[in-house]
Amino acid sequence: MGFKVAIIGRPNVGKSTLFNRLVGKKLALVDDTPGVTRDRRVHAAKLYDLHFDVIDTAGFEDAAASTLPGRMRQQTEIAIREADLIFFTVDAKSGLMPDDRTFAEVVRKSGKPVVLVANKAEARGAQGGLLEAWELGLGEPIPVSAEHGQGMPDLRDAVVEALGEARALGEDEEDDGGEIAASEVLIGEDIADPDAEPAYDDTKPLRIAVVGRPNGGKSTLINALIGEERLLTGPEAGITRDSISVDWDWRGRRIKLFDTAGMRRKSKVQEKLEKLSVQDGLRAIRFAEIVIIVLDATIPFEKQDLQIADLIIREGRAPVIAFNKWDLIDNPQELLAELREKTERLLPQARGIQAVTVSAETGRGLDKLMESVIKTHRVWNSRVSTGKLNRWLEGILAHHPPPAVAGRRLKIKYVTQAKTRPPGFVVSCSRPDAMPQSYVRYLTNSLREAFDMPGVPIRMALRTSDNPFAGRAKKR
Repeated sequence: MGFKVAIIGRPNVGKSTLFNRLVGKKLALVDDTPGVTRDRRVHAAKLYDLHFDVIDTAGFEDAAASTLPGRMRQQTEIAIREADLIFFTVDAKSGLMPDDRTFAEVVRKSGKPVVLVANKAEARGAQGGLLEAWELGLGEPIPVSAEHGQGMPDLRDAVVEALGEARALGEDEEDDGGEIAASEVLIGEDIADPDAEPAYDDTKPLRIAVVGRPNGGKSTLINALIGEERLLTGPEAGITRDSISVDWDWRGRRIKLFDTAGMRRKSKVQEKLEKLSVQDGLRAIRFAEIVIIVLDATIPFEKQDLQIADLIIREGRAPVIAFNKWDLIDNPQELLAELREKTERLLPQARGIQAVTVSAETGRGLDKLMESVIKTHRVWNSRVSTGKLNRWLEGILAHHPPPAVAGRRLKIKYVTQAKTRPPGFVVSCSRPDAMPQSYVRYLTNSLREAFDMPGVPIRMALRTSDNPFAGRAKKR
């Protein structure tokens, strides 16, 4: 059985750096600015032969409960309650601060076993801060450098001592997180048998990223879906910084939800921290299968919304639109008709995209949103046999054959589906470079309609068969 470790401490003592060191990846954003981390993040971690879950938390601050630091502290208190062991982290370089003593008292009252971690111990003058840490009464401080990986063997021994060998050296839990490999022109996953049309597997876990502009209600939407205050929310724009993953079960299906930072126009993103947040959000999009684009129904389809949607489609992810804050709309019927018309007109590259009206505040429309997500995921995974495709192609060529270019008619020989997730098709034709884009779009739209593939990106790759006589000199 594994155990959970919460990393606690005041802002800017290196909690996220230690978290990244333990999980072996740069998952949490790290910057010199105090208070970068706001939400709590959980991930599988490893410390030599110890396998456990580690929780990264926001810096513990003494503030009123209604303020942003106060709401961040509530998230940290939840982490303390969930944890089996606490890494109370102090900054050995700067020594003890009044807040360290206050929060040490909070940790002591929790009754959980504690390991006192003195971070930044590699710095000059850190010895004084290390000796000072004894004053907290939490046992021997373990000098470490999370940045450089120093002191990890001592930290491992301290964990075993705090929990006991039987608990600390438990079975390794399986980590289901893994990167989705990048691929070629068609992006998706290879199809082994082009003639097979396997049934959709609704038991597989599903990865969903929630994206949009700042203050659109992304974190509130995830909290409403899972039914708990898991993510930090509030009236302030740009609260979320890290991409936080949340495990959830919907109607018996395992789902991993990724909350992302709001994405503003590139020209407005000046601060390094915001750039890191946006990059983290883009990674979450590439890692996801379905991307829910949260639009504020009171100001939908701004230029940035369309750019986000276009980015998702170019990445080959399956988009679903959620018009949030629907409870603030006075004329819902009129606006709904207008939004549907705008969706079709402004996003032609994903014709038939699923768009649902929701209210994260009241919980309205959430089941309908998830049903649209599953429907879109089915289409994104769909396969069409080569036989069906070529029967469709015969009808298309008879109705509207390819144009003649430079006096020579283009010939299309056959079409086959080479990939799924998203659907990718290979069209064998005589001169791929001469094929007009307008005809490729016609093929894509006809295929989308004929095989019922609304709202997902479709890839078309043009290929020509090798000419066995090319390059040979003509014999006289």
